[in-house]
Amino acid sequence: MSKQFASAGDMADKEISFTEIGRDLWAFTAEGDPNSGVIIGDDSVMIIEAQATPRLANKVIEKVRSITDKPISHLVLTHYHAVRVLGASAYNAQNIIMSEKARSMVAERGAEDWASEFERFPRLFQGHESIPGLTWPTTTFNDRMTVYLGKRRVDLMSLGRAHTAGDIVAYVPDENVMFTGDIVEYHSACYCGDGHFNDWPGTLEAIRSFNLDAIAPGRGDALVGSEMVNAALDSTADFVRSTYEPVAKVAKRGGSLKEAWDACRAACDPKFKDYAIYEHCLPFNVARAYDEALDIDTPRIWTAERDANMWADLQG
Repeated sequence: MSKQFASAGDMADKEISFTEIGRDLWAFTAEGDPNSGVIIGDDSVMIIEAQATPRLANKVIEKVRSITDKPISHLVLTHYHAVRVLGASAYNAQNIIMSEKARSMVAERGAEDWASEFERFPRLFQGHESIPGLTWPTTTFNDRMTVYLGKRRVDLMSLGRAHTAGDIVAYVPDENVMFTGDIVEYHSACYCGDGHFNDWPGTLEAIRSFNLDAIAPGRGDALVGSEMVNAALDSTADFVRSTYEPVAKVAKRGGSLKEAWDACRAACDPKFKDYAIYEHCLPFNVARAYDEALDIDTPRIWTAERDANMWADLQG
């Protein structure tokens, strides 16, 4: 087993795709790297997810400028993770929107998350010197808010805990398309280190109830058509359950984290080993599932030190 986190050695550039998933709705994807979304309204543009750095954000902006010269007025951040939010300054958006819960998590653990993710993902944080600091929203909400880009309506909603406690989705009703952040993944492992395993499947079913025509997931290809949408919802739910259930059995009988890791690998490797960032996510997923099985409802804060200690516990 590698003595580094799997993503530490992943330094190859990823191929970017920019896919129209509805009228004037686009998914920016890059082979399992964090996705962004683009919603073009009558007079301005909304971006979903900022990327990890201004350098990466500029790649999104380059694609936006290839299709429209409308100003970027809104930036929506589906949760607080550093790889999603720290590129925000590049967009110069007047409106930066998060859930109130996500903002509280920036205050509680944003700095620690930045340091932790910087160590885990060196490629994504190339050019980190240009990050001006933590990203703070200008607007927050609890359950739901609606933004109008001219006549185009975008509903921002909290549908339940999943990838984090502060997850939101962006729904565009005129095209029946949703941007889900990391609640939904496609052929990419779910990062569950700050997740809520027991809530996640129900949140996926809340998304399914929209009978969507397309989804821009957090990672992986754009999902166009009900068949792909439902396949991704099913595989995401399967990933979450297949991770949690074997770990919970070990934790509840007093077994070690290493035993839980072995049990999780036995259940998940045959189905998910070829998924993007699978090896990276696995130790964090096991550690969080172990805690949740012991009724630790609020995920413990990850720090670079905790990352290293957890990884050492899983060696051997």
